[in-house]
Amino acid sequence: MIRIVIAEDQRMLLGALGSLLDLEDDMKVVGKARNGEEALELVNQHQPDICIMDIEMPLKSGLDAAEELKDHPCKVIILTTFARAGYFERARKAEISGYLLKDSPIEDLANSIRTIMDGRHVYAPELVDIAYENENESPLTEREEQVIKLIADGKNTKEIASELFLTNGTVRNYVSIILDKLGVSNRIEAISRFKEKGWFK
Repeated sequence: MIRIVIAEDQRMLLGALGSLLDLEDDMKVVGKARNGEEALELVNQHQPDICIMDIEMPLKSGLDAAEELKDHPCKVIILTTFARAGYFERARKAEISGYLLKDSPIEDLANSIRTIMDGRHVYAPELVDIAYENENESPLTEREEQVIKLIADGKNTKEIASELFLTNGTVRNYVSIILDKLGVSNRIEAISRFKEKGWFK
């Protein structure tokens, strides 16, 4: 029997996923979490074979939780609506076993779980395409690149706003978009990722 924990902050989807997977003869849902912190608690409590996680959840995101489970025997499947290169790359670095999109049929999810239990990885085809497309070119717009270069020069939000003739709020929005696109959680990681990729010209 494949034992599963599901982490999803949308209550209806959490219930539906749990019910559908419980209908599979070889699967049993042993825990349902509403955020990444609960997911980690349930994984430690129940020691499941698989943990299926959404990315954007309160308290702790699915990617944060996946990174903490990197050395745990429980295999992690990211199930999300977001086909983003930054997220996918971060998930791969956390050594997740699967990255699937929510618009896939439930049969695909069940089959993917079995494939992963056989020791293989399953990634949505759209994500593989996006990852290859973005591998050698920066995902940032020209303006976003200007912002990250100023951050790398040690400038704060106010100084960047002044230099680019923007409001502080607009700069904060740009920073938020940059972090999202690069799949990182702070400015230092963003600079490091941008350098690592060779995107500073």
